Formats: sequence, structure tokens, C-alpha cells
Amino acid sequence: MGSTATNHALVFGASGITGWAIVNAILNDYPAADTFSKVTALTNRPLTPEQAQWPQSDKLQLASGVDLQSDASALEAELRSRIPDIETVSVVYFFAYIMDMTPATEIAINVQILRNAVSVVEKISPNLKFVVLPTGTKAYGVHLVDEFPWKNELPLKESLPRIPEPHASQMFYYNQLDLLKELSAGKEWSYCSVMPDVIVGFVPNNNVYCLAQWLSIYLSIYREINGEGAEVVFPGTMESWKIKSNDSSQDIIARFAIHASLNPGVSAEQDFNTADHSRPSSWSAKWPIICDYFGLKGVAPEKGSGPDPARYIMENQAKWVEMETKFGLRAGHVGKNERSFQFFPYFIMTMFNFDRQLDMGKMHAAWGTKAEEINTQQAWYTAFDRFRKAKIIP
Repeated sequence: MGSTATNHALVFGASGITGWAIVNAILNDYPAADTFSKVTALTNRPLTPEQAQWPQSDKLQLASGVDLQSDASALEAELRSRIPDIETVSVVYFFAYIMDMTPATEIAINVQILRNAVSVVEKISPNLKFVVLPTGTKAYGVHLVDEFPWKNELPLKESLPRIPEPHASQMFYYNQLDLLKELSAGKEWSYCSVMPDVIVGFVPNNNVYCLAQWLSIYLSIYREINGEGAEVVFPGTMESWKIKSNDSSQDIIARFAIHASLNPGVSAEQDFNTADHSRPSSWSAKWPIICDYFGLKGVAPEKGSGPDPARYIMENQAKWVEMETKFGLRAGHVGKNERSFQFFPYFIMTMFNFDRQLDMGKMHAAWGTKAEEINTQQAWYTAFDRFRKAKIIP
């Protein structure tokens, strides 16, 4: 594959944190201006180019409202009618996901949408060479918290086995990976998975899993109410303040996913921890840097946790509405909407009170001379700058 200008990227879930970044990276000529001739961004919810904040480019096609849950023949008809040159797709980045709190349902839905998407593209496009699927550190069982199985196997390596039952049977990632292995057997195309931890990045729409969005709105309100230089106590505990983990910025994930898709010789059928730096960090190092962006002073939770960001935002909705007018912000990012999963910041910053750092050796070896690392300030400030440019925060 490489720089042949014949690559056509098809990005499912292009308004999500990583899907957005893959489109953005390609439109910013990663890895080279002539690597991709086209990128087709598919979103479920409506998305205008103005909202998306991608650079203007003749390479971009944007299609919203594509229903992956329809049957395969309906999806095929829709893709054929709405995507010019669908038969030239060479790489699929499947970053669509449908949340369901019932594991069996979540597995069924997410396996079905992946099966529909890949089967249809494979049928339509003889050029298909690679599929990239995101999983994450849930594959290591981090969501099990007290039952996290690899506390004594750190840093986490891709060679670890699947988590024990009964948890393995409730993990949709495994089912999706098994499906890709089955579908690609004996075919011209292959696949890999990227495994981030907490993803740091921008989204053009609300996204329940976007911690940077929660914190940027929380700290903007906090600054407006308490003034520049105010102290902000970390929302978690002294335990969670100190734990080691690796942030995964959307740009690093996107660029490595693209590299992996273009180099199947090193990536085919492989899982890759995907994160910003080979050295883990902690909230004690990150929180002061994050707060400093907003002119605030981030401090340790020595006398108990600071405010829960989601609750603080909800309690100060009236202030936020004032700020929308005062600063000319885009409305609709605070308040009741179907995407408000208010438990997420608490879960990430409080309940994750154990070390879960990643071994980054495999990703960096596969990326070779193109390997990149970025620090906390680069990762978080890039996300905050994007929210600010999109008029989501002041």
C-alpha cells in the first residue's frame, strides 16, 4: 500500500473521539499528502463541516445518518447511493459503538454492526486491504476495579490472556476480534486492534466518554465563578491521585492506527497498546497542568475530594447559559441530553485507584522511525484548544 494516492479511507463513527482524529490526520496529510486520495467520514448523528472543524479538503466526503443496524442489503444500498467511489475503499477504520448496559445486548449489537459494515464493504470494494478496530484497556479488565485481574502483571502487555470468566463472556471486544479473524480468514484483507486507556481529545458533538469535554466545561465554569488563580481540588481521592496510567491522546491513536493500516506486514492480526508516552503518569502530575490552562491552581485532595465535575456542571447550568451568551458559545453542550452519562468522570478519576500502566514496546517497535510521543500538556492543551476554537468553551 504506502504512498500510492489510491487509498480511500472509510471511517465509521467519524464524530467520535478517535474517528474524528483519524479523519483530521488524513486531511492534514498524515503520513504524506499523497497517501490517501479520499476519506469518507460516516456519522450516525448529523454533523456539518462547520461543526466538524476539519480542514477544508477535496478529499473529504461526509455522510450522516447512516444506520449500521439496518440489515446488510439495506446498508449496502445506502452506502452505494450515498458514497461516490465506495468500490475504491481500501482501509476501514471501524470506530462506531453502541452502548448498552446489558452485556449480552451490547455484544449482540456491536458484533452485528461490525459484521454488517465489513461484509458490505468487502462485497462492494475489491480493494479492501485492512480494517482497524479500537478496543481498550477494558480488554485487560480495568473496569472490574476491585477484581482487576492483572494487578501483579504490570506494565500491561498485549501477550496477557483474556480476562477470566464470567467476565470474558461479557466483553464485546473479544467477540468483535473473533469476528474479524473469522471474516478475514483466507482473504486479501487483514485487521488489527488499537488499545488505548483514557482517550484525551476533542469531539464536535457531546460524547459521554470524552473526559476532556467534561473537564473543560467544569473548569471553565469554576474559573467564571471563583476567578483566576482559584484553587481546584482534584475530584478523586488521595489513592487515585497517585496511581500510574497512560493517557491516550486522539492524535497519537489516529496516527498509529493509520500507520498500522498501511503496514500490514507488522500489524496484521495484532493488538497494540496505544498511548502517548512509554513513561506512565499520575493525576498528581497531570491535574496542576490541566487546571493551569484555565488559569486555575490544581491541588491534591488532602482534606477530601473536590467537587464532582458532572454534578458541579449540572448545579451551575444557569451560570453556563449566561456564559454561552457572554462568550458567544455554541449551545447544547450542557443540560439534559441522551448523551449525559454523568458517572463517567467519577469512575475515571475516583474509582480507578489502582496502577494500570501500559507496556508501549510493541507499538513503538511497529511504528519504527515514525514513532511519536507527546506529554501531558501537549495532549490536553490540544484538546482544550480545539474545544475553544469550536466555541464549545470560552
